[in-house]
Amino acid sequence: MNFQTIAIDRDGRGITTLRLARAEKHNALSAQMMDELTEAAGMLGSDPDTRAVILTGTGPSFCAGGDLGWMREQLGADGPARRAAARKLAMMLNALNEMPRPLIGKVQGNAFGGGIGMISVCDVAFGAQGARFGLTETRLGLIPATIGPYVVARMGEGRARRVFMSARIFDADEAMRLDLLAGVHAPGELDAVALAEAEAYLQTAPGAVGAAKRLARRLGPRIDPDVIEISMDALVDAWDAPEAAEGIAAFFDRRKPGWQA
Repeated sequence: MNFQTIAIDRDGRGITTLRLARAEKHNALSAQMMDELTEAAGMLGSDPDTRAVILTGTGPSFCAGGDLGWMREQLGADGPARRAAARKLAMMLNALNEMPRPLIGKVQGNAFGGGIGMISVCDVAFGAQGARFGLTETRLGLIPATIGPYVVARMGEGRARRVFMSARIFDADEAMRLDLLAGVHAPGELDAVALAEAEAYLQTAPGAVGAAKRLARRLGPRIDPDVIEISMDALVDAWDAPEAAEGIAAFFDRRKPGWQA
């Protein structure tokens, strides 16, 4: 496949690295990247030679969240176009979450907004010391909508509410206390940690691993089509509200939004 915004590397044993490759944009989620990630999830999930997938980013950031240019486009779009855009993001997250292969996050840098959602759909994730995290949507007049079901499932509602609304930036140690990360490591150790986690799956039956993952999802918090539709409704409603227009305009105008002291 000729991907433009992601890269896929295979090691010959069944361990595949799925790399976000918009380093110049801090791996922000563009419409093209969402499409490519959805396609990659389907491809790797059906590939009998793929035993485990490591998700990481290129450059200093893991994922800066949704591409702000893409978000600004939604402000001028009509209702059906906005819903199609929300569905694109929701289906990308769902495809990664339901991929019948273990997905291991190697979070080499900062993760904000949708980047937290990307970590939350991983089966386990490890982060680099010094990385920063935040659900920063409310600074822009938006909310963590389509990522919300996965973030709350990962953290639990009580822990999620510590960071879900405040847009507060937190460090890797707090990300571990919030259950977003399973471990925090020196940047030079992160490759080996993620690889060791993936190598364990070379000893397991691939079909059994996929069935166990499906069972864990069924036993965990409900993330079904109805819940996904609720999250999409929330995103479309946020785009439709005056605060989103003000917040995104303020970002591009390099000024404070009206609500900021």
